[in-house]
Amino acid sequence: MKKRPLGKSGLEVSALGLGCMGLSFGYGPATDKSEAIKLLHAAVERGVTFFDTAEAYGPFANEELLGEALAPYRDKVVIATKFGFKEGKPPLGADSRPETIKAVAEASLKRLKTDVINLFYQHRVDPNVPMEDVAGAVKELIAEGKVKHFGLSEAGVGAIRTAHAVQPVTALQSEYSLWWREPEQEILPVLEELGIGFVPFSPLGKGFLTGAINENTTFAQNDFRNTVPRFSEENRKANQALVDVLGSLAADKNASPAQIALAWLLAQKPWIVPIPGTTKLHRLEENLGAAEIELTENDLTEINKAVADVEVQGHRYNEQGQKMINR
Repeated sequence: MKKRPLGKSGLEVSALGLGCMGLSFGYGPATDKSEAIKLLHAAVERGVTFFDTAEAYGPFANEELLGEALAPYRDKVVIATKFGFKEGKPPLGADSRPETIKAVAEASLKRLKTDVINLFYQHRVDPNVPMEDVAGAVKELIAEGKVKHFGLSEAGVGAIRTAHAVQPVTALQSEYSLWWREPEQEILPVLEELGIGFVPFSPLGKGFLTGAINENTTFAQNDFRNTVPRFSEENRKANQALVDVLGSLAADKNASPAQIALAWLLAQKPWIVPIPGTTKLHRLEENLGAAEIELTENDLTEINKAVADVEVQGHRYNEQGQKMINR
């Protein structure tokens, strides 16, 4: 697996990371622990060095899982985790007070069975806490040797600039894919200017760009996609056009739609590191295969032309989720 720099921070990780949320939270029942550990070990064995978690995934269960599974490889991997919600529960709202950030760091260190957090993200911008205070708290944790790098998630340009002036931001994690390209307008130019890496989550559109979901798909009762407007039955039917385009492009490359979607992201900037998530070994192997696909300028032009004709339907979050982004 090739490596990539996350901006100019000096942090280097595998070209594709692994988003671990779905092993414990969000997409239906949690994966059996022994199976989840097997998958995490398989990822390491295949060259993945970048693993993404958060206290909110569970809450806490995902960090505990990674702490146990990755203990044998701790010096070989980069674990990113996040703070920013009351009691680690998003429905309770944001909490990025400095004292909370420090308490979360101590708890995360224990759950991850480590003495340092490689990358500590603010999960969502907290409108009630000045960004200078947030960045200042993480700066103190870095000075104490408890955290190595500072990150933001779903932050807007103003928040990024303010944070970066206090404590250099290593990476921004936000949604970015062929069906959500809004970061290209303002975010990517600012990241390039400041030397900040970009970590796209949901690079496969929460599974939709794999081609495995259609208008007839039913999700588990506790799968959060049930609440996402973009995943309503009528919107899935309308958005199928994007998957059809990807499918025909993939066939020409002897690849899968998921691989083309990930290869497209990798081709955008050398400091972009997508973190597709999965609970299945064959999907992990399929996703990692995208790192070997080289898309030419002609390929990229063809993809851009083809997807430009498809207008994706539906918001990517419900009303509550929409309020928490790009503050």
